[in-house]
Amino acid sequence: MEMNQYLEVFIEESKEHLQSCNEQLLELEKNPEDLKIVNEIFRSAHTLKGMSATMGYEDLASLTHQMENVLDAIRNQKVSVTAEVLDVVFLAVDDLEAMVLSIASGGDGKRDVVEVVEKLKAIEKGESPVAVTAKQEAAPALADQKTETKSVYDEFELTVLEQSKEQGFNTYEVTIGLREDCLLKAARVFMVFEIFEKIGEVVKSTPSVEQLEDEQFDHEFTVTLVSKEPQEDIQKKIMKVSEVDKVEVHSLSLSDVRKNQEDKTDTVEVTPSAEAPVQKEHTPSETKSNNGKQPAAANVSNKTIRVNIERLDILMNLFEELVIDRGRLEQISKELNNGELHETVERMSRISGDLQNIILNMRMVPVETVFNRFPRMVRQLARDLNKKINLEIIGAETELDRTVIDEIGDPLVHLIRNSLDHGVETPEVRRAKGKPEEGTVVLKAYHSGNHVFIEIEDDGAGISRQRVLEKALSKGIVSEQTASAMSDKQVYELILASGFSTADKISDISGRGVGLDVVKSTIESLGGSITIDSKEGEGSRFAIQLPLTLSIISVMLVEIQKEKYAIPLSSIIETAIVKKEDILNAHNQQVIDFRGKVVPLLQLKDIFEVPVFEEDDEFYSVVIVRKGDKMAGLVVDSFIGQQEVVLKSLGNYLTNVFAISGATILGDGQVALIVDCNALIK
Repeated sequence: MEMNQYLEVFIEESKEHLQSCNEQLLELEKNPEDLKIVNEIFRSAHTLKGMSATMGYEDLASLTHQMENVLDAIRNQKVSVTAEVLDVVFLAVDDLEAMVLSIASGGDGKRDVVEVVEKLKAIEKGESPVAVTAKQEAAPALADQKTETKSVYDEFELTVLEQSKEQGFNTYEVTIGLREDCLLKAARVFMVFEIFEKIGEVVKSTPSVEQLEDEQFDHEFTVTLVSKEPQEDIQKKIMKVSEVDKVEVHSLSLSDVRKNQEDKTDTVEVTPSAEAPVQKEHTPSETKSNNGKQPAAANVSNKTIRVNIERLDILMNLFEELVIDRGRLEQISKELNNGELHETVERMSRISGDLQNIILNMRMVPVETVFNRFPRMVRQLARDLNKKINLEIIGAETELDRTVIDEIGDPLVHLIRNSLDHGVETPEVRRAKGKPEEGTVVLKAYHSGNHVFIEIEDDGAGISRQRVLEKALSKGIVSEQTASAMSDKQVYELILASGFSTADKISDISGRGVGLDVVKSTIESLGGSITIDSKEGEGSRFAIQLPLTLSIISVMLVEIQKEKYAIPLSSIIETAIVKKEDILNAHNQQVIDFRGKVVPLLQLKDIFEVPVFEEDDEFYSVVIVRKGDKMAGLVVDSFIGQQEVVLKSLGNYLTNVFAISGATILGDGQVALIVDCNALIK
């Protein structure tokens, strides 16, 4: 039977089963006596085992089978549910997820799982997994006698290593660890590989280069390198890359590598127990009906299909071209003033508008896909920090464009880690303050207009206005005169400044403020904004505002001298015509009185250095824009009108253009630059 046709279905369904295992294990921890939950997890594991065996992924099947044995022992009440037991089952699920990711990126799904298998076997026998850990920690003393390798090599790679040795090269296994809060992992990997290329040749990477580029790894990766450089020099050079936390360089003995691999050949083999149920072979497409989620008959009325996201991207690109041509046709229709043509173009515009809504909706993904990873993360961090924390998730069904979803995960991880580490206090401190021992972190998403809001709120210690101001004054970020006039909200937003931290000590998990400038810039690059609210002693709330979609946006087209610019409607409050004599000066800045508020005026022709052909008349055309609660007036020469445009990036050549977020092609073929209002408003 040809299995490749089922591979995509297998990967998707495996991810669903593993996500279900994660969610149900968290439920089981809250209700350890509830055997119904154990049965649900067992059913997911059992289905995954059958699918893996059918597809020929034996390592995946055997590890799942070992996990299944432990679950079977729990449901037959031979093993009690404890935090230590669940820790091991979670580790097994992590390994299974890594194996599935390996398969998804074209790998073989193999992984060294000896450690977790030993722990699972110990639990099955009624022994403590902690004893196994102690035994494994004592083992390195024995291992010193030979080289332990983190990578598995095929015959070709071993031959390359042997030939390199003959030519006088040394072979090293280099393990690089990135900082926990590293947000641009792929960029750091690229910088590390640049160094490797200068000092030698990379023979192997674990995980694979493709997985590293797609950031499909935690924070560590291992590279096998042949080089004539000394060990210490390699370590020093890589440690110079920012956000690299550790570098371990081990010299490899090829004879020991071969010996190790021979020893490991059979270590993952798991013998099925007599109690294990017999698994009927079936294709992944059939397993959906047997995983406990839906009856077999449901397949008959199933009206959904899985579509590869690349196809949706192609469809979106084609439609973007159509939007550009639609604008051109509308302009030609106006110029020719032909009734029939005008009517046809108007009808085509309506139909393409409906088509646009359908395509954009097809790209919408529930934020649940990002939120799903947080309960597990919060559980582990709470245990590491010795805190009691309850995570509440509200509005996980709220939908966002997939492009935004892909980017928003890392900023949210960072904000949640901050809330857990420096927001929520320890049980003892909370008791002393008269609070319940268990802290609460609420993660909420909801729609409002053309935006999605994501809020992270905790009932912890809050942000100290005084400590933030002290730090800001000591770093020269604000003057004493400015500080005294600042509102609480303005003070809290100072923690978003680069390198700003009020933490007494930097922890491995986070430091409130460390890296928040990266969070802010990521959100603003998506056309969003972040605001902070806090009450000392009561808690904090970080609110993120994001656009629903990034590719087709509504703009106000304006003219500055002979150039056209587009200002996103989502940033505009209103337009105004201002007399020159109404403009005031304050602190070397032109300002106007706009509905009782002092609003700074920004001359776009000066900011963008537009060649001047005509001098100003006595009136200014002004676009009032906002970012959070701050406003500015952008001075232009004239308003052209509102239009829907396709947002195109400026490409790799123009990467650091100030206050320009992209460009669009207008109906007449001209290019209009899109103004980034967030960059203009300070």
